[in-house]
Amino acid sequence: MAVASSGRLMLSHNFTLPNTVLPALSRAEFVQVFIDGLTGESGITCRPVDNPHWVVAVNFDEGRSPQEVAQLCVQALAKSRLPQLEAGNAPHPHILALGGTKTTPATSTSPDALQTGDWGVDVVETLEPESFLAGIQWDTLSAAKSPDSVFKIEAQV
Repeated sequence: MAVASSGRLMLSHNFTLPNTVLPALSRAEFVQVFIDGLTGESGITCRPVDNPHWVVAVNFDEGRSPQEVAQLCVQALAKSRLPQLEAGNAPHPHILALGGTKTTPATSTSPDALQTGDWGVDVVETLEPESFLAGIQWDTLSAAKSPDSVFKIEAQV
């Protein structure tokens, strides 16, 4: 994995779970997961963004790779969701972080828009990761990009 000098992940949330498994998170709750879960991680800060698609900006310093930071984000979400699952017998969902770096010019100068060099990361909560990935044609999408400009991280809660 290449290490970036500094960077930013812009997180969106794709929730495909029945509410009987886990409740959907509001935008504010989704942001708080990362603020709480990444507190104490050196060189990482989080903030909410005002954008229809992106919810959280995660800035990271030199010495961290985008993949490492995305892995920490997945772990933070899984840790926040685990207590909600322990009370019942619901199946444990998968969390995916599907990331790609923006290589085209930005469509907005807003600090809350995805900028060239940023990593757009779709954070997905699903019971069927293979079906979800097939539905968005992940293999085709990721194969069209250079390996250092795209990543997929998966964990089960």
